[in-house]
Parts: sequence; C-alpha cells; structure tokens
Amino acid sequence: MKLGFGSAPIGNLYHAVPDDVAQRTVEAAYASGIRYFDTAPHYGLGLAEIRLGRGLAGLPRDSFQVSTKVGRLLEPVTPSGQDLDAGFDVPATAVRRWDFSADGVKRSLESSLDRLGLDRVDVVLLHDPDDHWQQAVDEAYPVLHEWRAQGVVGAIGAGMNQWQMLHRFVTETDVDAVMLAGRYTLLDRSAEARLLPACVERGVKVLAAGVFNGGMLATDTPGELFDYQPASAERVAQAKRIAEVCHEFGVSLPQAAIAFPARHQAVDSVVLGMASPEEVAANVALAAKPVPEDLWAALP
Repeated sequence: MKLGFGSAPIGNLYHAVPDDVAQRTVEAAYASGIRYFDTAPHYGLGLAEIRLGRGLAGLPRDSFQVSTKVGRLLEPVTPSGQDLDAGFDVPATAVRRWDFSADGVKRSLESSLDRLGLDRVDVVLLHDPDDHWQQAVDEAYPVLHEWRAQGVVGAIGAGMNQWQMLHRFVTETDVDAVMLAGRYTLLDRSAEARLLPACVERGVKVLAAGVFNGGMLATDTPGELFDYQPASAERVAQAKRIAEVCHEFGVSLPQAAIAFPARHQAVDSVVLGMASPEEVAANVALAAKPVPEDLWAALP
C-alpha cells in the first residue's frame, strides 16, 4: 500500500505540536518509506508548509513528492488571538481569502514555494472550490494546465470533501489527480458508483484522504464524531456493526479503514494525517498488516 503523509496535524490542527516533534514526525515518515507529502496554505496559516519544508530539507529532491493547494490566499493582519475558529491552534496572523483567479493561484503557489523552501512541487490541487466552480474552471484551471505543460508542476487536480464536483473535474477537464476526503470509506462509499469508475476510465489518480471520517474510525472502538461533527445514532450504530465484523476476522477498525480504499484500482495513495513519530509508526504498522479478503464481503 502506498501511504501519503497529511500535514494538517503538524499545522497545529486542534492542538499545538512543538516544532521539534513536527520535525521528527516528518523525518520519521520519510524513514518509514513514505514518499508522498501533502500540504496546503490553509493548514495552520502556512505553518504546515513551513514545517514540512524543514522536515524534508536536505533530502534528495527526486526521492519524494509534495502536493500543495491553491484557492485560499493568506492576507497578513495584526494578530488577534488564535486561529481556533478554523481549527488550528496558531496565532491569527492572517486571514484566508478565497481566490481562484489566475493571479490568485499564481500568488498562492509562489508563497507556498517560499514557505516550503522548494523550487517546485509535484502536484497542485484546487482546494475546496465548492462555491467557486466557474472561477476555478475558467481562471484557475487554465493556469494549472499551463504550468503542467511548461513542466513547472508535474500534475494538477482538485481536492474536496465531496465527490460530485470532483466528478465534473474528472469528466470536463484534463486533471491528473483528485484528493477525495471522506467519501470513499467504510462508512461513506458515495464516490464508488460514479467518481471512481470515471477516474479509472480517464486514468485519474485518486488520493484517498479522510479515511477515518474525522475520528470515528481512528480507534478500535468507534468514536462519536463523524466528519468532525457529532454523529447520528444511526451512524454510530453503523460503525459499531462494522467494528464487530472486523473483530470477527481479527482486524482492528482503523486497520480496515486504511485498507478499504486502498483496494480500489483508482486509488493511488491513502493519505493519513500524522502529528508525531508514534502516529507514523502506528499507521505504517497498520497499513502493513494484511486484511483477510473475506472480510470485505462480510461488511454490512
């Protein structure tokens, strides 16, 4: 299985991570064999990009791949408290402004490269263009297309928490990859019927993120949050039934949650957020454990 490193946690998602721990986390991921690292300006108002760049500094550039995202510009402001409303425990030194214009995505990538300390990234993704389809397609996408043609970036695509608009990107543009968060998991397989077959047909790689659905599948006993919100009783019951089946086959719930999307031929990588070397070791070990094939047919 090809694991990817999600950098939102080292951008202080929900709680602060010390600089030295963030550094060791990236180093541990690379040492464990992980070679794909995903980030975005949104994560910690640029902190995740800065820390990821520091963690990768000095490593052979051709030995790893980095993706970042465009669509949110960071505009400096006088700090006022923490960025907790957006989920990050960092000083609110900037505000995010949606911008999928040609100039906006150019400025965004330039700033990302500066924070990362890199002269190029391997993948650029349009980040959450849910309410900005027209500008993203008319203005941002042509810029990404041009960058790819010029060799400035290797691949282009979009990353979202929904499958419907990603399906439009796959069928109406020439993207190379989509990052699909939370919509092809043990609990939510809504992308399976249309998006994934379209990706297979058009050769678009799927980067599967959010495979724990915001925490519900992250522990062997299902949590109470689904996509970071209090889960319905029906959703909790569904997770418990899945956990029971997993246990019958001697498989933990997070182990199955990681393995499930990786089985699909469209999925190129399973991207997991990691905040410590211990989390890296645990996730790598889970991904390496085989899951009995009969388990999948037994799932409710």
